[in-house]
Amino acid sequence: MEISEETFITNLGTHLRQLRESKNLSQQDLANDCSIPKVQIGRIERAEINTTVRTLVKIANALQIEPKELLNFQMK
Repeated sequence: MEISEETFITNLGTHLRQLRESKNLSQQDLANDCSIPKVQIGRIERAEINTTVRTLVKIANALQIEPKELLNFQMK
């Protein structure tokens, strides 16, 4: 099954939002915890940017999960 980049990035953003909310964190809380701008968290969640692996690792560390868990989602 071929997946478009746009679909993957959209699903990643949705999954990140769900993970963040499950930890009762605001975008600002997560941004503070991983030392990246709040606007960047929002842009990732809204699939406005294709983020880097480096940023995903920072986010995973802030959420206290393995980086691979950020990519473990069902495609919609």
